[in-house]
Amino acid sequence: MASSNAPVSPSVEAPHALTTATVFTALAVGKTGLTTDQARQRIQQHGPNVLQEAPGIPRWRKFLGQFKELVIWILIVAAVVAGIVGEWPDTIAILAIVVLNALIGFFQEERAEQAIAALQKLSAPTAKAMRGGHVIQIPARELVPGDHVVIEAGDNIPADVRLVTTFRFGVQEAALTGESVPVNKDADTVFTADAPLGDRQNMAYMGTVAATGKATGIVVRTGMETQLGHIAGLLQRYQPDPTPLQRRLAELGRVLVFVCLGIVAVIFALEMFRGGEFLEVLLVSISLAVAAVPEGLPAVVTIALALGLQRMVRRNALIRTLPSVETLGSVTVICTDKTGTLTRNEMTVRELYVNDQIYHVTGAGYTPAGTFEQTDSGSTDKSTTTIDPHSVPDLMQLLTIGTRCNGAQLAADSDQENVWQVIGDPTEGALIVVALKAHIPANDGDQHVLFEIPFDSDRKMMSVALREDDQEPTLYVKGAPEVVLSRCMTELRDGAIGKLTEERRAAIMQANSAMAARALRVLGFAYRRDVNTHDVAVNESELIFAGLMGMIDPPRDEARVAVRKCQTAGIRPIMITGDHPETALAIARELHIAAPEDTVVSGSELDRLDDDQLREIVPRAPVYARVSAEHKLRVDRGWKERGDVAAMTGDGVNDAPAVKAADIGIAMGITGTHVTKEASDMVLMDDNFESIVNAVEEGRG
Repeated sequence: MASSNAPVSPSVEAPHALTTATVFTALAVGKTGLTTDQARQRIQQHGPNVLQEAPGIPRWRKFLGQFKELVIWILIVAAVVAGIVGEWPDTIAILAIVVLNALIGFFQEERAEQAIAALQKLSAPTAKAMRGGHVIQIPARELVPGDHVVIEAGDNIPADVRLVTTFRFGVQEAALTGESVPVNKDADTVFTADAPLGDRQNMAYMGTVAATGKATGIVVRTGMETQLGHIAGLLQRYQPDPTPLQRRLAELGRVLVFVCLGIVAVIFALEMFRGGEFLEVLLVSISLAVAAVPEGLPAVVTIALALGLQRMVRRNALIRTLPSVETLGSVTVICTDKTGTLTRNEMTVRELYVNDQIYHVTGAGYTPAGTFEQTDSGSTDKSTTTIDPHSVPDLMQLLTIGTRCNGAQLAADSDQENVWQVIGDPTEGALIVVALKAHIPANDGDQHVLFEIPFDSDRKMMSVALREDDQEPTLYVKGAPEVVLSRCMTELRDGAIGKLTEERRAAIMQANSAMAARALRVLGFAYRRDVNTHDVAVNESELIFAGLMGMIDPPRDEARVAVRKCQTAGIRPIMITGDHPETALAIARELHIAAPEDTVVSGSELDRLDDDQLREIVPRAPVYARVSAEHKLRVDRGWKERGDVAAMTGDGVNDAPAVKAADIGIAMGITGTHVTKEASDMVLMDDNFESIVNAVEEGRG
């Protein structure tokens, strides 16, 4: 370990790819943390741990900047000439239109700059850091690379931190990645340097929140060097391009200049040739030119756009900038997120594996209604038969384990009829829903909990011991299939307990692989009757294997129709998500965004493409997975450089730069962060892809 008197070192590259010992050495810090003098030196080198704003433009300059378009200058000249010739009503009307348009543009520009301010609110105000061997609370702005910090459930992560120790530590990273499920962290795992942001389980990033457990870590990035700071830099760097309407109005302005100058020149020459007085001829010529100026055009355009805006609001699309109404009608590509937009954001069990038999479950989302279907043996067309799950005892046992080894609850929405919501982990909620479809009640409190061994990233499983009524205690287990299977000695087959042979283990793992290949998230389930309440740890062995469940976040029904409408209207829907490639491609194929022969482009593959190669690949790539903020920006730019008008959806903070840079940036109204909404042109009030398509229809109307 490096001495605490070692010279100050800059922050390390790719800390997620280094062991904690290497990070400590690289940052020249010991286990007792930095001294006060070291911290003072490093804050001079790295600056305070805050997100910096670009130098602001004075408001008076912003207001004057609204008068730079040629059409506006033509109207101002027209107003002056109208005043000279005594047409004061025209002068007042034209100037009122000019000022109104300037005010609209000014306030829109003011609002756009609020994205950085919203980003700063994600920073933690204080942090617990070890200085000189003592844990003290300091302002988070004083953190420096090398600081040893302590993080507990509920804390905002104060900087980018390489975790050193973790105890059942989970982080809610939705603000940064858009994924709603907390990520379990593991300090001991080392990843490759090119691992996607969402996969780095040994890191915690500024702007995210500790959901469970506690951890210690070493600060590796502060301020604008953090992931959040990088996003702030992208927001400051990228300015939206003019909309198609603004470009056409600018072109109209240039045409009007030549038309007006032509009228003045022709009339002036003719009248002077006929012997007219110079001043009188000049005024007549200019007056005729002014009469040709459509001074009512800006007002007509503004009113038309405002009416379109009102229609879009009624269809769950809140437009934040008036020119975006027209741009929506010009959209040729919609780059959309997957979770919650194309899908329901409600995990749903689709397949059950019991005794070499796959059972399919109908119904989607958290509504506890559906049937169980069995594939007919020997069938060539994969036809199924609806079954009563109560007729298959082993299936009922599998479903029961799912409800008992569970900490979630299913509740009816008090505001909406036939709408259900899960309180707790979405995966566990899906297990309750599938059991209710078989009329198996959830854990209703009649069971006495003897002990619980919670899930953690090392064990990859969870166990609960229950005593129900006067029955003997039972241990219920769920977790990663390979882990659960390794703890099993026997299996449940046709109501009897049989030995789990190597052939049977191979068959079960083959079924697991087949389900995973269909983009299902697979869990294994087991149980044990003889429970040792004195030595809890020994219970997770010699288990009885019960089966597998495969689940997925299913597509929205209305998304299928919306995708079809897009394609009919000549609009390319593109899925761009942080999720796993297999899951993304499976959902895209189900929605017909991708054809069976299409493949997915990953973020790491995008990194290997230069801009020319990217322009060639974007028309052929319907799905992008495991992407970062820069990847979304590159995909958006690739489409725009081909002459397309691209819309980009987003919800997490990492989406904000791409949302801001797109021709139409679309934020999620329900799950979207405040930062992304401030950077957007449009907010979806129901987070539904169908509402985007409806808004495009209104824009074209």
